[in-house]
Amino acid sequence: MDNYKKEFMDEAIRLSLENVKNGGGPFGAVIVKDGKIISKGFNQVTQNNDPTCHAEVNAIREASKKLDNFELTGCEIYSSCEPCPMCLGAIYWARIDKIYFANTKSDAKNIGFDDSFIYDEMETPIEKRKIPTFRINHPDAIKAFETWDEKEDKLEY
Repeated sequence: MDNYKKEFMDEAIRLSLENVKNGGGPFGAVIVKDGKIISKGFNQVTQNNDPTCHAEVNAIREASKKLDNFELTGCEIYSSCEPCPMCLGAIYWARIDKIYFANTKSDAKNIGFDDSFIYDEMETPIEKRKIPTFRINHPDAIKAFETWDEKEDKLEY
């Protein structure tokens, strides 16, 4: 557990407990850079009526604003629970160096937060997914990709 610091996990867990007391979901996260907490997040899905307001995503949003950068290289995230598929994707897109978590996805499943159907759907062929999904072969769609690919001053991410 390279560089794990108990006080950071303590804070993520404190946020999760406080959030339950305030009517939210039992999830908290902090992002650490250079040995200091730079952002905190907790689940605000029901408070904001926004299914993307998970603790990790909220912490990533705050850290990105504070650092004025969409890349969080050099940062670590401490989460009270193993990140769901959306949060794990966001963590990878943010290029966070390390993930530490306490509760597992099985622990979350046991209290009604079951993400296994999403993992299953990702492995299911598009035509067999629960939400009908269709690829539209639109002739103009590729133009944005070609324009991006040819752009010399693009900021890659």
